[in-house]
Amino acid sequence: MIKLTRLNGSVYVLNSGLIETVEATPDTIITTVDGRKYVCKESVDEVIRKVIEFEGSIRLYADAQKIEGA
Repeated sequence: MIKLTRLNGSVYVLNSGLIETVEATPDTIITTVDGRKYVCKESVDEVIRKVIEFEGSIRLYADAQKIEGA
């Protein structure tokens, strides 16, 4: 899940695994696999960075769990 900001300043959390496309029009529009569209203040690059950080944190957690269970 990634935290994003609506144009009005409110914050929402989006399941990053459902993202299909991210485009700048100039606002950043995220389209999910079910066709829903979300607009956010973050740039395309920021959204990509947030997804990479989130996915990386999942892998780190999984790796730590493997070490503890060994």
